[in-house]
Amino acid sequence: MLQSKLYSYALVSVQFSSIALLIFLNPTMFFKPLSLGLFVLGVGVFLYILYDVKTLNFNIIPEIKRNATLITTGVYKHIRHPMYFAVLITMLSPLSVSFNVSNLFICTALVLALFLKAKKEEMLWAEKSLTYQEYMQKTKMFLPFVL
Repeated sequence: MLQSKLYSYALVSVQFSSIALLIFLNPTMFFKPLSLGLFVLGVGVFLYILYDVKTLNFNIIPEIKRNATLITTGVYKHIRHPMYFAVLITMLSPLSVSFNVSNLFICTALVLALFLKAKKEEMLWAEKSLTYQEYMQKTKMFLPFVL
């Protein structure tokens, strides 16, 4: 199941559906300072990662591109999935506007989709690169120095 591309596309669908729902259900997040700040911070982190990496490894689905190389410098020195970290920061914005059952449920689905995407990527990298195992032992998954 984990090897299936259909599984990868299903996870991406859950991810983007969750993000769209959170934004649609919380339009006031762009008008409140805290929520707008979280959103801008997350987008800023995302843009910084793209600038820092300067590679074409980036892929929406949790599959490794044919000529991808393992990056362990820059932000990847401290965290294995910084793009997902940026998404999580950004999606704290709707929660800061309205911490309710529907937002919590959608955020949980998003976190689960990102976690499963990360696990699939890690499984594929471990198959492709012997150094990935060492890298996993040295770095955290989502939060630098914590998780």
